Amino acid sequence: MPSVPSNPGDGLRQRRAAELRAEMEAARQQPPAGSAPESSADPDSETPPSPSEEYQGTGPVGQGDYVVKQGDCISSIAKDTGHFWETIWNDPANAELKGSRQDPNVLRPDDHVTIPDLNPKKEPGETEMRHRFVRKGEPLVLRIRVLDNAQPLSNQPYTLETEGGSVTGTTDAEGKLACPIPGNARRGRLLVGTDEDQREYEFLLGELDPVVELTGLQHRLSNLGFDPGGIDGIMGPRTRAAIRQFQAKYGLPISGEPDDQTRGKLREVHGS
Repeated sequence: MPSVPSNPGDGLRQRRAAELRAEMEAARQQPPAGSAPESSADPDSETPPSPSEEYQGTGPVGQGDYVVKQGDCISSIAKDTGHFWETIWNDPANAELKGSRQDPNVLRPDDHVTIPDLNPKKEPGETEMRHRFVRKGEPLVLRIRVLDNAQPLSNQPYTLETEGGSVTGTTDAEGKLACPIPGNARRGRLLVGTDEDQREYEFLLGELDPVVELTGLQHRLSNLGFDPGGIDGIMGPRTRAAIRQFQAKYGLPISGEPDDQTRGKLREVHGS
């Protein structure tokens, strides 16, 4: 026969005491009211921004029936439509586009461009004779500065390959080169140095977004050696760190914010 507690209430009190101890232990493991829970996430990892951290660019601008695609620029549009690039860029109908983008080689997908009607030009010439005409604005000149750990690759032989063919030469004392390319060239491959120590670069032409767009800002930072953690359009901690590094190097207020002064300096440095 099982034993019986000397006091019938002892079992109830023991169970209640155990429940209270469990509740107190659970309460100790909870964070204080109003505090944020601890996170094991890497503080340098890119996370989706909160609404207050979202970076708002201008979005598409301009008027006209032509909708810009990724990789388009004014020179490629001009080449494909038979215009001089200046004719399209300086057309009054494209004043909004020109004022916003400032650089004819840097457009945003979904921008709108007005393409004017072609105006045939007549030139006098004798019949039954061969005449040579040169199209103005063609070819374009691609200018590149090649750096290695922020140091220019000076006086190095190079080969540039595009859809227009292959061009060879030597970089100058500042690591710069300038090569003719077709206005609608889309890709390039650059080899710099000798066979024993040769560097290879592949790039897409016309792919750079405007600096007012976050992807355009990230791309310029990356090209200049400030790692934003990827060209993903997210204003994360690594992008802010890259902005602070850029601001520090060029004597700007160090805020980690892509303000007008920072964007202007970034456009200037990257363009030069």
